[in-house]
Amino acid sequence: MQASAIAAPDSGSLAAYWRFHRAVARAQLVSWLAELDGADRPLRLLDISGPGERAAQVAAAAGHTVLRVVAPGPAGHAAEPAANADGHQPRLRTLTADGTGLEFLAGGWADGVIVEGRTLSLHLAAETLVSEIARVLRPSGRVLACVDSLVLGMAVLAEQHHWPELADLPHAEVVLVPWPDGTITRCYGREQLLELFAGGGLDVTWIRPRTVFSPSTVSYLLGRDPASLPRLVNAELRARADDSVGAQLVVSARRR
Repeated sequence: MQASAIAAPDSGSLAAYWRFHRAVARAQLVSWLAELDGADRPLRLLDISGPGERAAQVAAAAGHTVLRVVAPGPAGHAAEPAANADGHQPRLRTLTADGTGLEFLAGGWADGVIVEGRTLSLHLAAETLVSEIARVLRPSGRVLACVDSLVLGMAVLAEQHHWPELADLPHAEVVLVPWPDGTITRCYGREQLLELFAGGGLDVTWIRPRTVFSPSTVSYLLGRDPASLPRLVNAELRARADDSVGAQLVVSARRR
C-alpha cells in the first residue's frame, strides 16, 4: 500500500479503509467523552479539529455544549447546529477564527478540547497551540488529539527517496515531512508527543494508534463482507498495540 495513498484521505483506492477509519475515530471519541470527569452532566467542549471533521457534531449529539472553531477562508466551513433532545437551543456553535491562538476564550473555559483532523500536524509550531489549549482548559480538563505518526512520515520520505533525511529522522527533535499535496506535515513519535504536551502543562494519560489494522487488511475484509464494519471497529477498539504502529496516533492528556 503506497504511503501517498494513506496520506491522502480523498484517495479512491482506499475508500473502504477511510470508511473504517472514520468509524473508529467516532467510536474512540465517544469512549473518550465517557471518560471525562463529570461526563454524567453536560460539559463545555472546544473543538479545533481540521476541516471536514464531525467530532463537534458527535459531542453535541451526546448532550454536551460545543464551540467549533474553524479557520477563515476556503478551508473553513460552517458546522450544522445540533439540537437538544427537545429540539431547541442548539448545543453546537461555530466561530470563524485563527485556531493557532485562542485568546478570545477565557482561561479555564473548557472542560475538554478536541483536536482531531491532524491539527497538531498541520500547525508546525504546535507548542504555541498546545499551551493555548492548556490555558483554556479547567484544572484536570482533558484534551483528545490525533497526529500523523513517525511511521507514516518515514513511509512518505522513503516513497519520495529522501534517504539522508530518513536516516537522520530517529534523532530529530522535530520531524517535518514534505507531504504529497505540497504541504509540510509535522510527524510525531511517543517521545515527541510526551515532550510537546508536557511543555504546555499537560500530562499524557495514554497514546495509541488510530488503527492497528492495516489498510490492506481492512480493504480486503470489507471487500468480502461490507456488513462486517461494526465487528471490525469493535475488534479494533479491543486490539492492543504500542505506538510504534499506525499511520496516526491518538493521544489523551490532562491539564495539571
